[in-house]
Amino acid sequence: QLQASGGGLVQAGGSLRLSCAASGTIFNLNAMGWYRQAPEKQRELVARITTTGITNYPDSKKGRFTISIDPSKNTVYLQLDSLKPEDTAVYYCFAIVRSAPTAPWGNVWGQGTKVTVSS
Repeated sequence: QLQASGGGLVQAGGSLRLSCAASGTIFNLNAMGWYRQAPEKQRELVARITTTGITNYPDSKKGRFTISIDPSKNTVYLQLDSLKPEDTAVYYCFAIVRSAPTAPWGNVWGQGTKVTVSS
């Protein structure tokens, strides 16, 4: 399971750091990342990182958001800087894991942490 934290209310221009820790039966961890979903909008990818540190950001998310990972803790972080009201959303973390050497890779999702940016 994944436990996300770090969301909250912040003024425009401010920063937040989200964390997400994976626990349970994890034999291998391949990658972790974040999606977000704003009210009445589709869920969109924010950032993704492999356990070797390879990152992937959609073009619209480059520059203000920074993802990092601590594989020893099965934890992913998302630094949100220069926040804008349009960044208001529930941020969901995910992990690509498998529970055994021959088990298939699967996606695990966290419960979401809400980020509200006031103008």
